[in-house]
Order: sequence, then C-alpha cells, then structure tokens
Amino acid sequence: MSTADQSMQPAVIALGANLGDRDETLSEAVVAIADLPGVELTGVSALIETPALKPHGIDHEAPAYLNGVVTVLTSLAPHALLDALNAIERAHGRERTEHWGDRTLDLDLISYGELQQSDDRLTLPHPRAAERDFVLVPWLELDPDASLPGLGRVDALPASQPDGPVAGSGAQR
Repeated sequence: MSTADQSMQPAVIALGANLGDRDETLSEAVVAIADLPGVELTGVSALIETPALKPHGIDHEAPAYLNGVVTVLTSLAPHALLDALNAIERAHGRERTEHWGDRTLDLDLISYGELQQSDDRLTLPHPRAAERDFVLVPWLELDPDASLPGLGRVDALPASQPDGPVAGSGAQR
C-alpha cells in the first residue's frame, strides 16, 4: 500500500431527492461526487422510493423521495468532504429554507472511517442513520458487513430489518 493509499478513508454518503427530475439529479450527484479531487467512488446502490419525512412523521402529501447510498475512499478531511457535498447540493438548486423541507438534492455524510465526533457542523456517524431504513438498506446492498461506528453491524440495527421501523416511524430527517 502506498503512502497515498494509507491516507484514504472509507466514507458513506446518503443521497436523496424529492423535487424535480429526481433520477437525473441523483445520477448527476453521483458523477459530481466521483469527480471530486481526493475522492474515489467505490459503490453505488440502487435507488429506492420512500415517503417524505417531516418533523411530525411521514408526509404523504409531499412528493416521495428517491434515496440511495454511495461509498467512497477519500483523502479529504471530514469537513472538507462535507463542504464539497454542500457545494454539489447548491449546484443542484438546494435551498435550506425549511428544516426537513422538500429538496432537489440531499447529501448526508453518514460515516467517515471509524470516526466518532460531534461539533456545530458535523456529527459522525450521522445521528439518525441508525433509524433510517432508506440509508441502511441501500448501504447493506453495497456492503453486507457494514458497521456504523459506535453502534455495530448495520444488519443488526432495527431499521435494516424487514420487520423493523418503516422510514419515518419516529425517525427524523
């Protein structure tokens, strides 16, 4: 393994969109992530459709989401990767006007290696990832042995189970 390879960290990024041409936006987002300097795309899950999730629960009146997960190896520091993901969101018309509002593109950094941290901009692993089947199920498609730092194997988390919570049952976006 070269020195450059040793600095690469695995990261998991969740993708979602419920406004506009969701398929096209998510496809373009995957390409944009793959094109980031210091990022090597290692996996892209299938997309799944899920109902919109609001602070009060599932909102069947809002447009449904398409969700998926990508895995990467990156030499970017966690905040630099977050900044790059936020720039991709903005390039696709993301406006942060309503907390948990409808969006053209949502990119969440779910995990970064085994890092566990929390500051005013970034909490790793993502604080609600374990509750979101629309994150865990696509992630397991890419990595059946995946684990969420501090919580253990993804396939043992309730939201990853066929009879586990439905996306939105008590979970928050």
